Amino acid sequence: MSNDLSATLNLPQTSFPMRANLVEREPQRLAHWESIDLYKRIQHKNAAGPRFILHDGPPFTNGDIHLGHALNKILKDVILRYKTLRGIRAPFHPGWDCHGLPIEYQVMRKLQRTKSVGPQTDASKLETRRACADYACKYIERQRSQFQRLGILADWSQEYRTLDPAYEAEILRTFAVFVEKGLIYRSKKPVYWSIPCATALAEAEIEYHPHTTPSIWVAFPIPEPTDPFTATAPLSIVIWTTTPWTLPANQAVAVHPKLDYVEVHSRKATYLVAVDRAEAFIKTCALEDATLGPKHSGQSLEGLQARHPFLDRASPIVLADYVTTETGTGCVHIAPGHGRDDYLTGLDYKLDVYSPIDDQGRYIDDGQIPDDLVGLSVLEVQGKPSLANQKVLEKLRALPDVLLKTETLEHSYPHCWRSKTPVIFRSLDQWFVALDKDGIRDQVLNAIGDVRWIPHWGENRIRSAIASRPDWCISRQRSWGVPLPAFYDEEGTPLLDAGVIRAVADKVALHGADLWFSQSTDQLLDGVSLPDAFRGKKLVKGADTLDVWIDSGCSHRAVLRQHKELTWPADLYLEGSDQHRGWFQSSLWTAVAVDGTPPYKTVLTHGFIVGEDGKKMSKSHGKALTVETLIKKFGVDLIRLWICSADYRADVVASEDLFKNLSQTYRTLRNTLRFQLGNLYDFPDFVGTSDNMSSEETNSSAMSLDAIDQWALHKTAELITEVTDAYESYAFHKVVQLLNKFCTVTLSATYHDILKDRLYTLAPDDPLRRSSQTALYKIQDVLLRLLAPILCFTTDEAYTYRCRATDFTDSSIFLENWPDPEPQWLSPQTTKEIDKLLEVRQAVNESLEPLRKEKIIGQSLDAQIHIAADAANPTFQLLVKYQDKLPELFIVSQVTLNSTSEADLQVTAKHADGVRCPRSWRWVPKLESTQEWGEVSPRCKKALEASRNLKTPKSLT
Repeated sequence: MSNDLSATLNLPQTSFPMRANLVEREPQRLAHWESIDLYKRIQHKNAAGPRFILHDGPPFTNGDIHLGHALNKILKDVILRYKTLRGIRAPFHPGWDCHGLPIEYQVMRKLQRTKSVGPQTDASKLETRRACADYACKYIERQRSQFQRLGILADWSQEYRTLDPAYEAEILRTFAVFVEKGLIYRSKKPVYWSIPCATALAEAEIEYHPHTTPSIWVAFPIPEPTDPFTATAPLSIVIWTTTPWTLPANQAVAVHPKLDYVEVHSRKATYLVAVDRAEAFIKTCALEDATLGPKHSGQSLEGLQARHPFLDRASPIVLADYVTTETGTGCVHIAPGHGRDDYLTGLDYKLDVYSPIDDQGRYIDDGQIPDDLVGLSVLEVQGKPSLANQKVLEKLRALPDVLLKTETLEHSYPHCWRSKTPVIFRSLDQWFVALDKDGIRDQVLNAIGDVRWIPHWGENRIRSAIASRPDWCISRQRSWGVPLPAFYDEEGTPLLDAGVIRAVADKVALHGADLWFSQSTDQLLDGVSLPDAFRGKKLVKGADTLDVWIDSGCSHRAVLRQHKELTWPADLYLEGSDQHRGWFQSSLWTAVAVDGTPPYKTVLTHGFIVGEDGKKMSKSHGKALTVETLIKKFGVDLIRLWICSADYRADVVASEDLFKNLSQTYRTLRNTLRFQLGNLYDFPDFVGTSDNMSSEETNSSAMSLDAIDQWALHKTAELITEVTDAYESYAFHKVVQLLNKFCTVTLSATYHDILKDRLYTLAPDDPLRRSSQTALYKIQDVLLRLLAPILCFTTDEAYTYRCRATDFTDSSIFLENWPDPEPQWLSPQTTKEIDKLLEVRQAVNESLEPLRKEKIIGQSLDAQIHIAADAANPTFQLLVKYQDKLPELFIVSQVTLNSTSEADLQVTAKHADGVRCPRSWRWVPKLESTQEWGEVSPRCKKALEASRNLKTPKSLT
């Protein structure tokens, strides 16, 4: 006689590891996917399906990927894996943005350290470009490998790079259309200028950071005031500025035409300021003896001649509607060469657009700038005042009653995105796109309404950015980029012709944009037909490159329109919220200007990665978590789960503690799959499944399932619908919530808990056990597919074990299809009844707690439950209907029901009667003897006897 009753139990058996060991196993699965050419097999499987195009926004190739990259690419991968499981053909061509300041800045710093950078000749520019191309290609290789480690499925053989000759040619052809439509012009106007990078910057290349600047009140004398001024002391108009270095470029003082201004009389002088600022002015400048004199309308001050404080130059008073009284004096210093509003006012009054600053931000010797200012830099670095500011303040202090007050002010100020230094507004000849010509801005604003924006506030954000954007400065004084294809005659007259540009583009398509720097002007124009006005003239090629946002903004034309398997417009663009000022916008301008419609149907936006303190996490702040560190510690599937658990439409918090907590969610999901695999070890492969059965046979089989199994499949059918809806709306955090709750509550705490007795103790082929195995098999099949887009490694691993493979299989979960709720799974009446019984189960569990605390029972199987209620009570009637199943549902040994006059259920618990079965641990009235295993419960005896002559059973569906 054997006493090893545990050997007679159907205990779970699976090689699917409890410990995930993702760090080691994920690279093996990546190699497996490559060996079976998974991406191409997916595309082949869905070849006849509808098409969905997610166009990849190109990251800059200037460093290793960070968590922001991981957030972006994983979201895209989750969407595409979901779409392909739905049978949709979703080719994905990843891309890289290779030109521009981020790369050239890094390369030039290296060249400067090695002292190998010299004068900017064509030869040196070509050398710089080649170094930049090598730099970009190096990081393409690194980033590609890093993206692949994240599980990103893509057609890496069809990746696009903005440095490829075909792509560069398409940029020029797009630009030619802009020229053809008359949208491009050249003008001298203020633009953002980065002094360390020596180039103009686009709006999207500007970041705003706190910055401390001098805050000064300066009196501009009015030597010959006219009526109705009554001042006996010298009269001055007072301006307030935070950029003292711009004072040498002053051309006027602006007041608001509809504001009132007042004479402030002091002992030494009379000052003119806005009425609304007079009290604050007197207090700030400590004019203790000041009194208020006559008032004057702003309109009446127009044309009054003030003088520059330290230069022999008039500074007339002009009118401007943008003048406010929120700060300062209500009188604004106007330097048309150093401010956008100033520039527009300068145009109105024909003021000189004067900007005496060179590329390095130093005052030039132009005959107007005092000798002691020439050569001084206006750049402020790391909170230190610029030499120019210091010298201007020194000159003002040397004059009596001119510098009335000096303070410091911290305010949000534009900075260069690459050098992180404050930018300046600097006026110089640049090329612009006229955004209001021929109603192009209105067309773009109207096109915004044709796009679905997720979240909805994205529409307002981009609409505001488009509406307020000044004309697009597209010329850059850099080497690494696509050349702006302008030529100039001996008088400096520019030749910018669409036909010439297209001819140059054809050459670039064959040889790349380096051609512009390696060939002379005559070589570039060889065979090119010139406009009549320029034939026979000596021409010189321009030195500017195009704004890099034109590069990426043309990707929809250079990629979507050039590949047969892709379609235009894209179904989806997905990038960070900063791209409302960047790629979303530049793509929209180029598409509407050239093609008349948006390049995308839907735009989905995600937030930034932030630390627990809510501050943006980046390497430059010195405290960023790295992708590499998190992969080595937790594995990629946990990173994917983290990203999909967050509502990524807002900022996403990252911390190691968060990852540790999220590990429990991952373990719940993995252990759910493992429990199911372990209890399916002897479940036969499907023979005659529902796919091959008539609807009558299928429905009959489903109806033969036990009630609790019908309930579980009904819940699974509901889950499919809810999860599918969440995927469709890109609400992946809801997907995770639904699946986690299903695994934790519906399965682990309820269904799996209830099943353990029948799975472990009944005969292997007992109809109840096979009923539950059938349901488990179906449920796991659904779970794997619903989880697959998020936990791509774990689900594919579990799928391998489900396929009875010991290691890998030639197939993949990603070659399967998305689950659809089978009609026969829906058992609304049974589900409603089981739900009600599970509510009673909660009351049962509460009744057991006092017995546990008093140590009357250990586990719930030690208990007997007694339930009493009026026979007319609907719940009591339901209990009577399911009386035989109640011990299993409640996981107790005995349940007795008693009809009383009490309307509500009365639930009481006590220790079970009888003896405990050593095999099932259930308490029964008596044990029965078996030949091999001693005494067991009658049910266990039956199961043991049935196991002697086990035949291969058949599943129920």
